[in-house]
Amino acid sequence: MTATQRAFIFDMDGTIVDNMAFHTKSWLEFFARRGHTVDAEEFFRSTAGRQGYEIMRTYMGEHITKEDSMLLDAEKEELYRELYAPHLETVAGFDQFIAGAQEADVRLAVATAAPPANIVFTLDGLDLRRHFDAVVGAADVARGKPNPDVFLLAAERCAVAPEQCIVFEDAPLGVEAARRAGMPCVVLSTTLPPSAFAEFDNVIAIVRDFSELNIASLLSGSTANN
Repeated sequence: MTATQRAFIFDMDGTIVDNMAFHTKSWLEFFARRGHTVDAEEFFRSTAGRQGYEIMRTYMGEHITKEDSMLLDAEKEELYRELYAPHLETVAGFDQFIAGAQEADVRLAVATAAPPANIVFTLDGLDLRRHFDAVVGAADVARGKPNPDVFLLAAERCAVAPEQCIVFEDAPLGVEAARRAGMPCVVLSTTLPPSAFAEFDNVIAIVRDFSELNIASLLSGSTANN
């Protein structure tokens, strides 16, 4: 690895696209079909960044196997895509931000808990895949966030040392995964308020969208919490 090479690693849902309300709504409908009532806010805080299989075992019982979850997960994700498709767009400032990062010779990666179909739906639906040096999803790692696996694999595929990466996240479990990976993190407050991230010492900035970020400041380490 080249010590001076830098990378930006982006969570996808809630970070590149502001879609977490649609994910939560689809989960609530999925569980309602099975007679389960789930509190929306608590559900997001405890599950955002985890894989579908992990979520189903938590809410439906540990008897659920990965094989069982495949059909169930397909049903839930189809619900989500139907709900979000008319609203698919990047978070404000994202396109300009990654263009600036590329000009600064920063490598770019996506590290998401999303299944392959949702990665295609978002990255290809918005023609974003071409910008990234690596795309890592749920199918590539055994464990979801808050385990650091997805971020560490993204760094490896970018050939950048973990400490030279900056993660962009919207969920506490994702910020914790970045912390465990040894990576500083920028929080997008698309879903939760800044107070939800007060406990994390690896958060270097909290912003509403990418237009509030300065690439030179991020790379120099001079960015402070908002």
